[in-house]
Amino acid sequence: MTRPAAPAAVAVEEAEVTTTPARTPSTAEDGTTSPVLVGTAPDSWGVWFPDDPQQTPWERFLDEVVEAGYHWIELGPYGYLPTDASRLADELSARDLKVSAGTVFTAFHRAGADERQATWDQIHQVAELTAAVGGEHIVVIPAMWRDDVTGEAVEPGTLDSDGWRRLAAGHDELGAVLEEKYGLAQQFHSHADSHVCSMDEILRFLEETDPQRVSLCLDTGHAEYGGASSAELIRRHPDRIGYLHLKQIDPKIMEVVRRDDLTWAAANKAGVMVEPPAGLPDLSVVIDELERLDRSFFGIVEQDMYPVESFDVPLPIATRTRRYLCGCGSRTRIR
Repeated sequence: MTRPAAPAAVAVEEAEVTTTPARTPSTAEDGTTSPVLVGTAPDSWGVWFPDDPQQTPWERFLDEVVEAGYHWIELGPYGYLPTDASRLADELSARDLKVSAGTVFTAFHRAGADERQATWDQIHQVAELTAAVGGEHIVVIPAMWRDDVTGEAVEPGTLDSDGWRRLAAGHDELGAVLEEKYGLAQQFHSHADSHVCSMDEILRFLEETDPQRVSLCLDTGHAEYGGASSAELIRRHPDRIGYLHLKQIDPKIMEVVRRDDLTWAAANKAGVMVEPPAGLPDLSVVIDELERLDRSFFGIVEQDMYPVESFDVPLPIATRTRRYLCGCGSRTRIR
């Protein structure tokens, strides 16, 4: 899948640009090959749930995405943005925004038939909407073994062999359905407090899943959280990197998380995810590794910050982060 190395560029679309790249970003508007197209997501505005009074209203989110200078977005949790495809398309078109991906949450390692049916119902809803508004990817987040709000353990923190088998088989099936029914690519997202978090767990997941059906959404912050090296993952498995979430962790807070075994919920409230370039990993190093690959990527800024202290907090952070990322890499440009 990987061709001989060639330089890539970090390409960021300014809000005033009216012409846009093709849905598959194989070239930037100026003809540059293999851009990393930088976008953002509702998560960077403190959105974790379809509906929550502590979250930024969706109209404000879309307006501020434009103000911050982004052109690409993820849909976030299903139901946060309008779920009627025609209405959503109109809202996006009015702001000259494009969709990179939708997001689903899975628990294929669990054996229950009811939960499996609920998972597939959600998958079909999100995939249909994502495809209808021009997205080409589905970011897939595995269930956490601790509740993401209360931190309560809901199951063991490690999988047995049967659990790994169900996990791999479920994601292979998911990749096939997304591709064949909707024309979408599965991008699996390792996550804090999930069963695929550490370097060993990520590598095992890659070994046990079909490379034709499952690629990684390499989340640099969650990889670092689990002790995994994003740069090493790119070097070891370049063909399995299909999409990125670009963010960093605060190493000092992470020391406390590991020392005290804090839950993801508690770590997030403590500010473990930090505005670049104040944390780890060094995103310029990650982008340098991506530039060695002759392929296109979405690099979505996704700074976990639920709940925000004020609705005025996200916009300046999102703006500064976009500008920082635009300065990474050997051939950068703001258009």
